[in-house]
Amino acid sequence: MKTRKPVAGATMKDVARQAQVSTATVSRALMNPEKVSQSTRSRVEQAAIEIGYLPNTSGRSIKRSDTRTLLVIVPDICDPFFSEIIRGVEVTAANYGYLVLIGDCAHQNQQEKSFIDMIITKQIDGMLLLGSRLPFDAGKEEQRNLPPMVMANEFAPELELPTVHIDNLTAAFNAVSYLYGLGHRRIACIAGPEGMPLCHFRLQGYIQALHRHNLTVDPCYIVRGDFSLEAGEKAMTQLLAQPQPPDAVFCHSDVMALGALSLIKRRGLRVPQDISLMGFDNISLSQFCDPPLSTVAQPRFEIGRQAIMLLLDQLQGLTVNPGSRLLDCELMIRGSTRAPAPENRRLT
Repeated sequence: MKTRKPVAGATMKDVARQAQVSTATVSRALMNPEKVSQSTRSRVEQAAIEIGYLPNTSGRSIKRSDTRTLLVIVPDICDPFFSEIIRGVEVTAANYGYLVLIGDCAHQNQQEKSFIDMIITKQIDGMLLLGSRLPFDAGKEEQRNLPPMVMANEFAPELELPTVHIDNLTAAFNAVSYLYGLGHRRIACIAGPEGMPLCHFRLQGYIQALHRHNLTVDPCYIVRGDFSLEAGEKAMTQLLAQPQPPDAVFCHSDVMALGALSLIKRRGLRVPQDISLMGFDNISLSQFCDPPLSTVAQPRFEIGRQAIMLLLDQLQGLTVNPGSRLLDCELMIRGSTRAPAPENRRLT
């Protein structure tokens, strides 16, 4: 085989191209080697080594030992929502003598190789996913050869993992119904990314609440963002540009709500006198902004704690059934929501 120089940030796709096989075959050869022929396995392993995807020693020859190390895969380490979940994870793991490694998926292609290295060379005992997807390509056959896994915060039934999360649909439904109960009728939604299951459920909760209260679902009142401050600002700009702007906004995250709050103030408008604002998550900043943000409080520490307990049960050989472990959430009412004024100022 013609060799190549190592590829910076090599991925499974690069290995597949070098070995002239599919990415599914690469995944199977590395994580479920008994499912492919010896010649295919050798070709994939050689290609992976040549482009720098794997260490020079074959992970399959390393006997698994108890490393007392767990890998937590975080969708975006910069998102303050995850801090309290990670604290719950680390405190609980430390109580049982485990070290926690944090893997950030915000730049998945660059991290994929590192995650694969850890698994194949048996450097970790288990994995906790805080997002809805694995950080690398792996079919159901390959997943059987992965370390024990638990999912927290998200819900992806196709992965068939034990999962700890809240009922996002009901939480969103209750938040929007609260805004309706205050007297708001033009309720908009700043939603998260379309590909995230929890955003799907929160959006469905918003839509179902409008239907329950006989309000029209206006597509112009639904704007998506990526959970950043900038996304909240941009979405709020779009909503204020509507011929009839909303008098209340439900946001899929506190961070986007804070971005929206900043934009509203810069436009010379007031929260909650002109617009009520509802967030989601109850991050620390939500109670210290001006005005303090009404939000849905998730038990983030408890999500992390219970997820690690499920993972430790698996490592101890106990049977842990896949499916949801639903935790309660709470509607926190603060200064960013109130009944609309009899004659709201026209929002332009």
